[in-house]
Amino acid sequence: MAVSSGIRHSSFSKSGASEDINGGQEGYERMKKRAGGAASPAAARADRFDPAAPPPFRIADIRAAIPAHCWVKDPWRSCYYVVRDLAAVAGLLAAAVWLNSWYFWPVYWFAQGTMFWALFVLGHDCGHGSFSDNTALNNVLGHLLHSSILVPYHGWRISHRTHHQNHGHVERDESWVPLPEKLYKKLDYSTKFLRYKVPFPMFAYPLYLWYRSPGKTGSHFNPYSELFRPNERKLVMTSTMCWAAMVGFLLYMSTIFGPLLMLKLYGVPYLIFVAWLDTVTYLHHHGYEKKLPWYRGEEWSYLRGGLTTVDRDYGIFNKIHHDIGTHVIHHLFPQIPHYHLVEATREAKRVLGEYYREPRKSGPLPFHLLPSLVKSIHTDHYVSDEGDIVYYQTDDKYFSSSKDH
Repeated sequence: MAVSSGIRHSSFSKSGASEDINGGQEGYERMKKRAGGAASPAAARADRFDPAAPPPFRIADIRAAIPAHCWVKDPWRSCYYVVRDLAAVAGLLAAAVWLNSWYFWPVYWFAQGTMFWALFVLGHDCGHGSFSDNTALNNVLGHLLHSSILVPYHGWRISHRTHHQNHGHVERDESWVPLPEKLYKKLDYSTKFLRYKVPFPMFAYPLYLWYRSPGKTGSHFNPYSELFRPNERKLVMTSTMCWAAMVGFLLYMSTIFGPLLMLKLYGVPYLIFVAWLDTVTYLHHHGYEKKLPWYRGEEWSYLRGGLTTVDRDYGIFNKIHHDIGTHVIHHLFPQIPHYHLVEATREAKRVLGEYYREPRKSGPLPFHLLPSLVKSIHTDHYVSDEGDIVYYQTDDKYFSSSKDH
């Protein structure tokens, strides 16, 4: 069974062990040079560690390591975060209208866009059912939170469920899915430019809601889209109507306050929110220092796919956006409330071992993530059409037209 990679080619035995042609001794020698001598045994092991090797533990082992109280959902605590975040949004809105100063507008835009992103994360918890055990409460608040920032709650909830159920699978995953080489080479210049040139991919979310990713069809607003089962169509229709009502409300408010003020109060923060969403969700699955695998066929499993996700440290924003950067355990167990993720991760790491990649510690602002983001977008272009374990490859001429390939 072949393994395809832009940086290496390996073959796997039935036991799951790998022979890394470009890793192993070469990696050990590189570490020796960087250290000015012999690398430590632990560092050498980390350099030779193969994240695609089947893990020596089961998902039940991880579950057993997480304290029982981490699974408990407290609806009052969850609602507290909703009230807190909505109060912050309302306070920022009132301050912007009161001051109406160009000295304050940039501060308002970034702060309000960040709070929109925080609202999205709470709505996301409603969609997972980690907000509470009450489905009606989850759906009502999920619609309130997501519709207010122009996200179709059920439409996105269902496609996000597909993402979690198929994380790390080349064909079946739903979020930031790698393109197979043949499909990649059919893309026209404009599509490549928008997909692989910073900052344009960081504003892709609205287009994704309407059109999904290249190679996939359907819309999050269309109840008859292939994204949804027949018994989900009424739910999707409800969310689309709520989304449309919010659009109508914004247009009506524009007639009262004027389009320019509405652009400053809502439009710019919305773009900041989209940038947050695309940046964070991308970094959860891309941009790690060493290439991480994607799977097909029998090599994929729920556990192995989930172990390709990456935790990130966002500095002062960790608590503001409800620890969404604590992502590995969230992906494996989306039922865990966000306020227990840090503790659950701390305990699960005892089982995960090297399969858990400790996030680089952030300063107050997570500027350290920008180089990883830019490098990944500019180099992680496609995966091989063949192989059950594949890695991103780079097209050095990715801005040329498809006819040149």
